[in-house]
Amino acid sequence: MIEVKEKSMESVFSLAIQKANKQNTVQIASFTQEIRIKDLLKLFEAAKKFNKNRMFWTSTEADYSIVGIGKTWEITAQSSRFTVTKQKWEQLLAEAIVHDPYEAEGTGIVALGGMSFDPDGQQTTLWKNFLSSQFIVPEFIVFKNKSKSYLTMTSAVQPNDQLDTFISKWNQIVELLDAPVQFPQATTIRYKKEIGSEEWIEIVKKAIDEIKKQRVKKIVLARELRVKLNKQAEVAVVLKNLINKQKNSFIFAFEQGEDCFLGATPERLVKIHGTSLFSTCLAGTAPRGRTKMEDNQISEALLHDEKNREEHDYVVQMIKKSVEDYCTDIDIPTEPIVYQLKNLHHLYTPVHAKIKKEVSLFDIIEKLHPTPALGGVPREESLAFIRENEQLDRGWYGAPVGWIDSKGNGEFAVAIRSGLIQGDEVSLFAGCGVMKDSNPEAEYEETKVKLLPMLTVLEGS
Repeated sequence: MIEVKEKSMESVFSLAIQKANKQNTVQIASFTQEIRIKDLLKLFEAAKKFNKNRMFWTSTEADYSIVGIGKTWEITAQSSRFTVTKQKWEQLLAEAIVHDPYEAEGTGIVALGGMSFDPDGQQTTLWKNFLSSQFIVPEFIVFKNKSKSYLTMTSAVQPNDQLDTFISKWNQIVELLDAPVQFPQATTIRYKKEIGSEEWIEIVKKAIDEIKKQRVKKIVLARELRVKLNKQAEVAVVLKNLINKQKNSFIFAFEQGEDCFLGATPERLVKIHGTSLFSTCLAGTAPRGRTKMEDNQISEALLHDEKNREEHDYVVQMIKKSVEDYCTDIDIPTEPIVYQLKNLHHLYTPVHAKIKKEVSLFDIIEKLHPTPALGGVPREESLAFIRENEQLDRGWYGAPVGWIDSKGNGEFAVAIRSGLIQGDEVSLFAGCGVMKDSNPEAEYEETKVKLLPMLTVLEGS
């Protein structure tokens, strides 16, 4: 990475044009400047008229948000996804001209995207616009962290490009930051269609039989609910409602063509800031109570439930084993706590560690995905069962989605509590961990509760 001290956008892109002309090649250049902006969601909505490649990410817990607009560079991989993605990302950064005088995360060159749950699993046209591994370097990134906000423009400079082109682009995005925005009306649901619910319950029974035969210990099965809306979904409105209703979640949206994958997931896969790693074990589920007393009783029962504690421990042990080769000073509490969401209780254990030198975020993700909370135990045996029996193309559901910056900082979550928007239709997804003592009907009811966060916002309530 070529870090430059030029203090203006014009001087950075003049340098990039000179280099592109001299070497007769494309030159990636990036310029970051601190700005003032109040509401990134308004920017996301305003950008709709300019570009269909919009991306959104917010951690309500950490109070930061990212909006990506446009596409300067795309990193894709089909086989050896983690290795190839890491190599292409490092290659992109190696020759890029970057002006980023800030120590903040989310500045400099940033890529956002994700991967499919299983590249060897069932593939249908449902996810035709989302590749096995797909990361976008947006032309514009706005990163807002509490009181600080930053705008980054990253462009692919071609030989013979004119400086005025980049000045015009910069001025256009600056004007958009303060553009007045009127959010459209929310949607309502016309009807819902269960996709193979009876067959799904039979597959759960088959999974229980496999577990009782001691071929596997746990299998995670997912299902789809197809929703028809009264009009085309408004992504910004859905995001706004998710932010208001799902306070302890990562809210995300990735547009690809006419489709958009979005959701509100409580499950962090991994966060890296500097040399610090933070991951979370989130497995074991119970509904919220109707009264405070009932809620406390359910929470206490979950904390001492043998099936849920065993399911949770699978995730804890897997994450511990996965990070041992890449980290030091690993700190994991011996007992979980109950993590409360609007609709659900979860068992929760945090993991803190220090990463070793030369370790990439993609190295960690490769080790962690899929966790036992989304695949099963043992990993390969449970995935084989899912491939053979699950009547669903998971696509990016249950897979790593997130962002990484040119300093190595980044955060990825597991894409659950999510939906794929396609015009006025939405595919919603939910799953549950099947154990030897599972009850198929109870597991089905659990998936219904997990569908509620997305259903609620699509209903406009």
